Amino acid sequence: MRVLVTGATGFIGRPLCRELVKAGHAVTAVTRDPARAKVRVDPAVRLVGWQGFRGPTQELTTALAENEVVINLAGEPIAARRWSPQVKSDLRASREGTTSALVTACAKQTQRPVLFVSGSAIGYYGPRGDDVLTEESPSGSGFLASLCREWEGAARAAERLGVRVALIRIGVVLGRDGGALGKMLPAFKLGLGGPLGKGNQWMSWIHLEDLVRLFIFIMEQAPSGPVNATAPEPVTNRRFVRTLGRVLHRPAWLPAPGFAVKLLLGEMAEELLLTGQRVAPARAQTLGFHFLHPDLTGALQHLVGTR
Repeated sequence: MRVLVTGATGFIGRPLCRELVKAGHAVTAVTRDPARAKVRVDPAVRLVGWQGFRGPTQELTTALAENEVVINLAGEPIAARRWSPQVKSDLRASREGTTSALVTACAKQTQRPVLFVSGSAIGYYGPRGDDVLTEESPSGSGFLASLCREWEGAARAAERLGVRVALIRIGVVLGRDGGALGKMLPAFKLGLGGPLGKGNQWMSWIHLEDLVRLFIFIMEQAPSGPVNATAPEPVTNRRFVRTLGRVLHRPAWLPAPGFAVKLLLGEMAEELLLTGQRVAPARAQTLGFHFLHPDLTGALQHLVGTR
């Protein structure tokens, strides 16, 4: 297939492009800085420059007409900066704004992609305690839930153009070279890791390798609607940190008090760190997707190189 990928130089985009090329697909990567991106993506990937939500360019419009599938991973990192009103505006523009611009560019074409696979997040469900959440569960409250609704709504607009739309609601992604695990490892290797707050909040995680495989699986199966991108066994934060400590052979008992985390990170702490979602990958399993890393111990052993 001919596949156009936005967010191709990011934590998920780089390995996704690499695996798409290995699988024999022709990949076009959309990036703000093609010259810089040359050293970050597979040399077989064609690069197209675009400044995101600022509107479609002729180069992007032409590229969309040439590709059968769009995989949309564009968006600023959600936890890179404390959530001020300006940061929230930037996060919306980089997700809903960029997605809307992509759909607008598709609308200008007589020959359009047949499938639009757009990233989203399990933040869609909002803080939900111990409730088990599937793709049938309603959206929740809070900034992340509203951001995901807007983001998904922008993607769904492509359905009016006759384009099939799949929405990948991504959980906590575990990988060697970044993401949540990359931020945690330095402290844990020093024996300074521990639960956040009470530690009873749920963490619905997925190994990066499985996430990349799921994107390709969805691209090839071409379902429409939401798909939860989480492993089959979500865990509490307390269990997660104890498992990581055990895999690293380090203590993991030093808690970060909830009030201190809130003082440092504000609203972001409440929505991202101190509450969570207990999410089941019901749709992926129904479609027949096989997880290579279904359990947390095995996934962490694979990632930190102890197995």
